[in-house]
Amino acid sequence: MELHFYTPENDILKQYIEGYYFLNDHGPGAIKAYTTFPNNYGIVTVNLNSKVKLDINKISIEPSCDNNIYASFAYRYRNPIEVHYTGPFQEITIYFKPLGINYFVNNLETMFSQKKMTEFIPQFLDFKDEMGKIFHIAKRPLQIDALEDYWLSKLMTKDLAFMKTILLDTESNIKIEDIAKKHHISRKHLNNLVQKNLGKSLIEYRKIFRFRNVINKYQGLKSLTELSYENLFFDQSHLIKDFKSLTEINPNLFFKNVNTANKNVWLFT
Repeated sequence: MELHFYTPENDILKQYIEGYYFLNDHGPGAIKAYTTFPNNYGIVTVNLNSKVKLDINKISIEPSCDNNIYASFAYRYRNPIEVHYTGPFQEITIYFKPLGINYFVNNLETMFSQKKMTEFIPQFLDFKDEMGKIFHIAKRPLQIDALEDYWLSKLMTKDLAFMKTILLDTESNIKIEDIAKKHHISRKHLNNLVQKNLGKSLIEYRKIFRFRNVINKYQGLKSLTELSYENLFFDQSHLIKDFKSLTEINPNLFFKNVNTANKNVWLFT
């Protein structure tokens, strides 16, 4: 399984896209599997000539005789997701920053209404054809150029300054009700705005933000107590409780089995 996580080369795309990777395994009869954990990215995954099955907390990808492109969209998951590949396969995955994908896609509310992983069907009709062309570019630098040029061509001007302020407040220790008061709106209206733009609640967003901060700051050097207070948990037991709810294992076991230095924090099985 070949994997390198690329940061966008284009400075404009860097504002909206965290990164992307190209994944493939052409070994005969190859079977690969890993577990991925909740995050706040909007993740678009495109598979070439594959049969993709999206289940609750599980994705299965196997080769298809059909010449096809299938794209999925993960924007909200509160439990680990198991990903199983039966090779050979080819995949391109793009990680959009929170609110990042909103600058490219107009019909997110339709996909958010599924409240789970769903097929990615953007409003632009050339998506599958263009992604198919990108898959068939042999040289990686040219493939990267084509991928970035394509998404740049879909960039729209939108004013999401208010939503960005809401997320910054949520990432701090301000109570949700106080965020609503600060912006002179009801808590219900606040949650509706966030659901409309992110497909998840503020409470979910904050919980996952703290969880990911712990992972980013861990580096094998800090105790759980230090991480608890640095990341606005009430105490160590609060951190452990949230950690278990999002990973289904305790923090010590998690850190022992995953490489937190990677952009893709996966548990290989």
